[in-house]
Amino acid sequence: MAILNKSAFVLAVRPKTRNLSFMKRNEFKARFGTSGPVVLPVIHVLDTQRTLENIDVLTQAGAQGCFLINHDFGVVDFLPIICQVRAARPDLWIGLNFLAITGVHAFPVLGHLKRDGCPIDAYWADDARIEEHGETQAEAEEMARIRTTCGWDGLYFGGTAFKKQRAVSPDDYEASARNAVPFMDVVCTSGVATGQEADLGKIDAFRRGIGDAPMALASGVTPDNARDYADVDCFMVATGINHPGSFYDIDPTRLAALMAVVKEIGGTA
Repeated sequence: MAILNKSAFVLAVRPKTRNLSFMKRNEFKARFGTSGPVVLPVIHVLDTQRTLENIDVLTQAGAQGCFLINHDFGVVDFLPIICQVRAARPDLWIGLNFLAITGVHAFPVLGHLKRDGCPIDAYWADDARIEEHGETQAEAEEMARIRTTCGWDGLYFGGTAFKKQRAVSPDDYEASARNAVPFMDVVCTSGVATGQEADLGKIDAFRRGIGDAPMALASGVTPDNARDYADVDCFMVATGINHPGSFYDIDPTRLAALMAVVKEIGGTA
């Protein structure tokens, strides 16, 4: 397959652009048919069969889709599994995270996947390369150029003040969030580490910064604390819904409990 060729990661310079007509949070939720937070479980992929078993759990619970991530191997080995999952679940909303890879390299691969009959609905980058100080956003501008011309048209979830990336002062959270909005569809943040709750002050600062744009939270959400994050539009969750001690497998009971809470938040319980 052409998409497995590592030359897919080599880019040319593109015309300058950015997303000045950003999606509103109600429009984002409407895409998923919900008034509460969108629940997108994150599956740490090992193989196709185990991934499909986890997908069956989340679809039965009513989750709106999922993100797949490659913690245990590289992107080249990940791609065939992605294509097999898409072939087996053609109607499922699927997002991807290529571990530690920004949109510079990811967007062209997503374009290749689409051309090869494997459309992907979203990409989540841990680091959207947003600068909290000043007017210059050179790396984010480059990603915007590449995204515009790569042939992929899915949603971009951009990690901002995100775990395990360059440290951002809490005093700069609002500015970081504000600067992120023109470059992505969903501004995505986290707690300080996997499974760690995000400080509520950080969530408040992000909401002030992004206004009516969608916000996703990618760590620390559980059925017990989800109500505290009612101002977040999307929960990207793994640890909080997996079997205790498991990095890979969703617990149907814990996911069902989270889905009940988000329905309550949305007023549909």
